[in-house]
Amino acid sequence: MKVSREQMGENRRRILREASRLFRERGFAAVTVADVMKAAGQTHGGFYGHFRSKDDLIAATVADTLSGELAAMADIEAWTDGYLSPLHRENPAHGCPTASLAGLMRQQTPEARAAMAHGLDVHIRRFADRLAGEDDAGRRRAAIGRWSAMVGAVILSRAVGDAALADEMLTETRAWIAAQPPHAPAPADPAPATPVAAKKDARA
Repeated sequence: MKVSREQMGENRRRILREASRLFRERGFAAVTVADVMKAAGQTHGGFYGHFRSKDDLIAATVADTLSGELAAMADIEAWTDGYLSPLHRENPAHGCPTASLAGLMRQQTPEARAAMAHGLDVHIRRFADRLAGEDDAGRRRAAIGRWSAMVGAVILSRAVGDAALADEMLTETRAWIAAQPPHAPAPADPAPATPVAAKKDARA
């Protein structure tokens, strides 16, 4: 029986959803195409109607997963509290894809890394839009610093076998973010040297 276009689209979304969950939980190498298709309730042979290869699936999953990462950012402070929490740390399969997957991307295809780069850039721009201030460059700098601290704290908290240290990574990062002053304008680029100044520098 021929599958409708609508059903094909739903099947693809289900595959991407399950691939995202499994990749975040186990990593790319430990998850097979058969694992993903079984979790999606579909046959292994049906995979190739949607993706050329596992590498193609990884790139598509990264792009799809990162596109929905900002859904809960309306209240940025509450979102930050939830992000830097033990509950998030202990549930990587349903948590931030950047924290779960970024460390695995170096070995992936250029297409997958491009998807990560695009998703990260969009995330930073939207993050910056939610920060106070009128200086675009300063907000972007603050967003990059804050996001890097948050992701790093979750990665390190998951990495250590010391529960007290793991919790401290989260609570102290949250306290550090809260203590940051409103961002200052980004420093201006240095003015280009005039020909006279350049000659003086050359003689010095």
